Amino acid sequence: MAGHQVAVFSFADLLYHASMRSAVLALLLTVPALAQQHTLLLWPDGNPEPSKVVGPEIDPTTDANRIVSGKVTVRVTNVSKPSLAVYSPDPAKNNGAAALVFPGGSYIRLAYNIEGTEVCDWLNSLGMTCVLVKYRVPEESHYPENVEDLEDAQQAMRLTRAHASEWHIDPNHIGVIGFSAGAHLAAVLSTHPDFQGKNVPTSTVDARPNFQMIIYPGWLSGSDSKVSPSLQPTAETPPTFLVQAENDYTAHVENSLVYFQALKDAKVPAELHLFTQGGHGFGLRPTELPISRWPVLAEAWLHTIHVLGPAGAVGRP
Repeated sequence: MAGHQVAVFSFADLLYHASMRSAVLALLLTVPALAQQHTLLLWPDGNPEPSKVVGPEIDPTTDANRIVSGKVTVRVTNVSKPSLAVYSPDPAKNNGAAALVFPGGSYIRLAYNIEGTEVCDWLNSLGMTCVLVKYRVPEESHYPENVEDLEDAQQAMRLTRAHASEWHIDPNHIGVIGFSAGAHLAAVLSTHPDFQGKNVPTSTVDARPNFQMIIYPGWLSGSDSKVSPSLQPTAETPPTFLVQAENDYTAHVENSLVYFQALKDAKVPAELHLFTQGGHGFGLRPTELPISRWPVLAEAWLHTIHVLGPAGAVGRP
C-alpha cells in the first residue's frame, strides 16, 4: 500500500534477478543517515511458524515506482528472518522516549526508507529512539486470519522493553508508528497486545504500546461502515494520532474516520488530521501540500500526551 503506484508481484517476479537485487538492497540498507546501534533477530531460535518465503531478501522496486517526491525509494520483501534495528539519538538530546516503526507495503513488501529509516531520522531529531521493525513479508493475509505479523510486532515491543535500560529508553514511553499496512499492524498490536500465539513462549513483558501514530491506514473499516470488529478499541487502547488524505484512493480515508469514531466512543484520547490532498505513501517527504507538515502536528501532540516535555497526566475526552 505504500508508494504512489502499487504493483502486485508474484513470487516468480520477486525472484527475477534475485542475486542482483539482493546485492543492491544490501548496499542500500547499510547506508542510512544515522548508524544503527543494535540489530536483533526477533526469533533467534527460529520463527514460531515455518517460513513460506523462497529466496533471499530483495528490493522489488521497479522504475515505475522508484521515485517518490523526487527521491529514490527502497523496498524489501522476502523477509523470512524478521528483525529490529535500533537508531539512537544524540546522547545529549535523548529524552528516553521511543517508538517502534512499522513500514507499509500491503503485507507484501516494506517501504524501508520512506516509511522506515527516514522516520528514524525524524524521531532522532526529537531526541527519541527509533526501533525499526522488519516484520515478515510477503504474507497471504493479515490479522485475524494470519497472526504472524502480530507475533512479530509483540516480540519487537517485548525485546525493546527488555533492553530499555541498555538502550537508554523509558519503558513507559514506548509507542508505535505505522504507515499503510504498518498502520494496520500498529492498531492490531494496540488492540491485542496480550494475544498468545500457540507456538510462542509465554512472556511477562508487556507488549502494549504507550501511544500510537496511525498514518494513512488500511483495513481498519468493516463491512458495515464501522470499525473492523477485530480492531474495536477499548479503554486500554493508547492515545492515538491519525493522518490521512481525502484523495487516498489506495487505503481510503474512511479507515481513519471510522477508527476515530470508535476511539471517541471508547473515550480514548485521539487526534485526527484529514487533508484534501496528499494521496498515499508520502511518508515524511516534503511537498507543496499542507499534509507534508503532519510531523510538526505529531510533535506537538507528543507534548500534549507528555511523551515529550514535562511529565503529566493525559487528558481524556
